[in-house]
Amino acid sequence: MADSALDPRWPKLLSLTVHEFRTPMTVVAGYIRMLLKDRAGPLSDPQRRLLEEAEKSCTRLSALLAEVSDLSNLEAGTMAFNRQPAELQVLLRGAVDQLPDLPDRTVNVDLEVDDRPAPLRADAPRLQTALASVLAALRREIVLSDRMLVRGRPAEADDAKGYEIVIGDVPTIEALEQARPADLPVFDEWRGGSGLSLAVARRVIGAHGGRVWSAPEGHKSGARIVLPAE
Repeated sequence: MADSALDPRWPKLLSLTVHEFRTPMTVVAGYIRMLLKDRAGPLSDPQRRLLEEAEKSCTRLSALLAEVSDLSNLEAGTMAFNRQPAELQVLLRGAVDQLPDLPDRTVNVDLEVDDRPAPLRADAPRLQTALASVLAALRREIVLSDRMLVRGRPAEADDAKGYEIVIGDVPTIEALEQARPADLPVFDEWRGGSGLSLAVARRVIGAHGGRVWSAPEGHKSGARIVLPAE
């Protein structure tokens, strides 16, 4: 959805979608849990395995519905943000620690942060989760390296003090740091395999006065984030 000329019906449609899907999802998940607890009689091992897989799918769908709900509130401007003093270094370390293991390979995430204080006012849990969503999506796309670098440091942004986060493999980091933000492409938040987490993340970052750009042409996986200082 574009930042400008937003159709006011979209948030209401998203909210209605969450409500209409959540009710039957709750019923289905409840019955699956009852069956797994042998409420309808003992299960064979194959039956239990099938129901456990169905329960995992229900969990994934519930997570997607939560993202739709967040997106609805962000688009409507009704999401509450509890902004408190925070430190960029702490948020980045928390975001890296929040990353789950990749199922098919290992991509190490190296965090480099400046030693200078980097205070900002933020809803720390929401902003940390948003940063973790961006990191997780970019890490999934790295295929030619087993390392992803996350570098956070104070920077000048739009003539105001702020902080810059660059993410990618080493060549991508170099390209991001050399480019002017105006020359970087808009961050693609509609990537397959990420659900709506990136759309939510970009809006949460934007609600904190930040912006996100993608890596320059020729570099598949990378991003540059700028956040204002406190």
